[in-house]
Amino acid sequence: MLDKHKHLMHPLPQKEVLKRLLVYTAAHKKMIAAAMVLLIGGTAADLAGPILVQIFIDDYLTPRNLAAGALTALASAYLFLYAGSAVMNYFQSYMFQKIALAIIQQLRIDVFEKVEKLGLSFFDQFPAGGLISRITNDTEQVKELYITVLAIFVQNIVFLVGIFAAMFYLNPQLAAFALFILPVILCVIFLYRKYSAVYYAEMSEKLSDLNARLNESIQGMAVIQMFRQERRMNREFSGINQSHHNAWLKSMKLDGLLLRPAVDLISILALILVLTYFGITSFDSPVEIGIIYAFVNYLDRFFEPVNQIMQRLSLFQQAMISAGRVFRLMDHDEPGPVQKPKKDLKIQDGNIEFSRVSFSYTEGERVLKDISFQVKKGEMLAIVGHTGSGKSSIINALMRFYEIDAGNILIDGHSVDTFPENELRKNIGLVLQDAFMFTGDMKSNINLYDQSISEKKLLQAVKDAGAETFIQKLSGGLAHEVGERGSTLSTGERQLLSFARTIVRDPRILILDEATASVDTETETEIQKALERAREGRTTIAVAHRLSTIRNADHILVLKEGSIAEEGTHETLIAQKGIYERMYRLQKGGG
Repeated sequence: MLDKHKHLMHPLPQKEVLKRLLVYTAAHKKMIAAAMVLLIGGTAADLAGPILVQIFIDDYLTPRNLAAGALTALASAYLFLYAGSAVMNYFQSYMFQKIALAIIQQLRIDVFEKVEKLGLSFFDQFPAGGLISRITNDTEQVKELYITVLAIFVQNIVFLVGIFAAMFYLNPQLAAFALFILPVILCVIFLYRKYSAVYYAEMSEKLSDLNARLNESIQGMAVIQMFRQERRMNREFSGINQSHHNAWLKSMKLDGLLLRPAVDLISILALILVLTYFGITSFDSPVEIGIIYAFVNYLDRFFEPVNQIMQRLSLFQQAMISAGRVFRLMDHDEPGPVQKPKKDLKIQDGNIEFSRVSFSYTEGERVLKDISFQVKKGEMLAIVGHTGSGKSSIINALMRFYEIDAGNILIDGHSVDTFPENELRKNIGLVLQDAFMFTGDMKSNINLYDQSISEKKLLQAVKDAGAETFIQKLSGGLAHEVGERGSTLSTGERQLLSFARTIVRDPRILILDEATASVDTETETEIQKALERAREGRTTIAVAHRLSTIRNADHILVLKEGSIAEEGTHETLIAQKGIYERMYRLQKGGG
C-alpha cells in the first residue's frame, strides 16, 4: 500500500466517530422522540413497582392494616404498571431496532456509493480484501453498535436516572451518598476504553489482512496449486491468523478484569455501605422495613444496567473502531479524472488526436513520454510493443481512467475532458484482454440490464461478434446462467460475449486492449471477422500482442519505454528491419 493510503489505517478520534454516527439519526427524529416517550414511560412504570411494595410493607403489612379494598387497589396498580411497562418497553425496543436497521442500511449505501466514485488508481493500490472487509465486516460491527449498544446505552441511562430519582424519593441523604459510586464506575469505564481501543484496532487490522490474504489466495488458487505453494500460503495465513488470535486474547483478558468482576466488587461494597447505614440508623430511630427493601432493590437494579453497559463496552469499542475505518474510507478523496463538460457537446465522428501526451501512475515515473498521433473515423490504429512499453496506458488515458500529466487528448477537435462523462462512456467501446462476466444469464451480461436495447439489436450484436454459434449450443441459449466471473465459460467464449457487449451499444470509437492475447486460434479468427465488420465507420484502436492480427491496420505505432520508436504500415515497418520486424519474425518462428 502506498503512503497516500496509509492514513486509511489510522483510527479516527472516537468523539468524531460518535458525532458522525449520531448525524445518521437526524432522519428519524420523530420515531426517536416517540421511542423515547415510550422508554421513559416504561421505565417509570417499572421503577414504581418497588415503591408500591414499600407502601404495602410499611403502611399495610407491618401495622396489620389489611383492608381488602386498599390492598386490591394496590395489587391492581402493581399489575397494571407491570403490564404497561412490558408493553411500552416492547414497542420502544422495536422502534429503536427499526431505526438502527434503517441507519445501517443507509450507511452501507453511502459507503458503497463512495467506493464506486473512487478513481481506478485507488483500486490499483488498495488491497481488494481489505476494501471488502470495510464494506462488510466493519459495517456489520457498526450495525451491532446501533442495535445492541447505543439502544441499550440509551435505555439503561434512562433507567439509571429513574433509579436515582426513586432513591432520592425514598432517602435523599443516602441517595446523595450513593452518587459517589458513579465516579468509581466512570473510572473503570475510562480505563477499559483506553486500553481496549488499542486492542480492537489491532484486531480490525488483522481481520482486514486475513480477508486480503484470503481473497488473494482464492483468486490465485490455480497458481498456488500449480507451483505447489499451499504450504507457504498456509504458513503465511496461519501467521496472520495467530496475530489476530493474540489480539483477541489481549481483549479477552481486559474484559475478564475490568468488566463483570470490577463492577460486581463495586456492587458488593455499595450493598455493604447501604446495610451499614441502615444498621447504624436503627440505633437511634426505627427503620422502616419497606424502605430497606425498596432501597436494596433499587441498588441491585442500579448495577444491572451498569453491568449491561459494561458488558457492551467491548462491542462499543469494536464498533467505534470499525466505524472509524468506514468513515476513513468515506473521507478518502481519490476520485477519477474530473470532467469539465461543455453544454450539448457530442461526439460526432470519433476522430482522435494525442498531442504530446505524457503520463505517470506514480510521481516521477513516466510511462508515456511526449506521445503524439492521430486516427480518424473509419481508420484502425494498432499499438504494439514489449511488456511495460506503455500500450495499455494510452488506453487508460483515452478512457479518462487516469489524468494525464502533460499534453492534450482530443476527440473531434475537442479536449477529452470537455465531454460529459456519459457521452464518453456511451461512445467509446472497450474490449479488454480479461473479459469480466457478472453473475447472471448471458443476456444480462450483454445488455447489462439496459432495457432500451431491443431483442433484435441484441441478437444482431451476438451474431456480429461471432458468439451466436456457441450460445445456441448452451442450454437455454441467452438465458443460460453464467457463474461467478464467467467460470462456466471458456476464455474465448467470455471474450466473444465481451465483444458483443461492446458493439451492441454501437460506439463511435472501438478500443481493443489485447483482446485476442488469451484466446485460441479459432476464437481469434472469429474476433478478427467481427472486428472487420465492427470497424466500418468507426475509429478503432487495437493494442496488439499477436502481430498477425493487425496486418490490415491503417497505421501502427511501436512503443519502447513509453515513447514512439517506430510507426507506419505493416509493410513499411517490416522493410525498416527494426523493432517491429524483429518482433514479427520471432512470432513467426523465424528466429
